[in-house]
Amino acid sequence: QVQLVESGGGLVQPGESLRLSCTVSGFVVNYYGITWFRQAPGKEREALACTSNGDGHTNVVDSVKGRFTVSRDNAKNTVYLQMNSLKPEDTAVYRCAARAGLGCYLDGMMYWGEGTPVTVSA
Repeated sequence: QVQLVESGGGLVQPGESLRLSCTVSGFVVNYYGITWFRQAPGKEREALACTSNGDGHTNVVDSVKGRFTVSRDNAKNTVYLQMNSLKPEDTAVYRCAARAGLGCYLDGMMYWGEGTPVTVSA
């Protein structure tokens, strides 16, 4: 059974950092592109960052570039999203998703986690 489980969310103050984890089971993460998304209340889902395993390529969208980074530990079947200098507008539910292949994908995802909430508030 394929599962993606996110963890690491919570309540933080503006300017603080969080590291989210996406741990996968039921498949070998080596053969999948993993992407982080978020969805804030009343807003559309937004792709944030992806990581491939084909060549270790990562891509972070412009809206969070410079503050968010994505990395993976294949030995732990886990992908991370490091979020620095958090702002109130980063408040959202953060989800990871997987798509088979060696690329870095921002759409067409096959499997999804349930998400972990992040709240940035003073």
